[in-house]
Amino acid sequence: MAQPKRKQSKQRSRLRRGANRFKAPLLAKDSTDGTAFRPHHVNPTNGMYRGRQVLEVEL
Repeated sequence: MAQPKRKQSKQRSRLRRGANRFKAPLLAKDSTDGTAFRPHHVNPTNGMYRGRQVLEVEL
């Protein structure tokens, strides 16, 4: 295997690791009540998915 000729600096390592930070999840806006939810998931506040009621939610 190849070996590095020089020590990698702390700044270079941190710059590389900083690119892998977690990103905030994207949110979609519900057309019926305007709440935010994860796309392609059931809306937990009203139980709707793609315009259909799929979960019974107690208010």
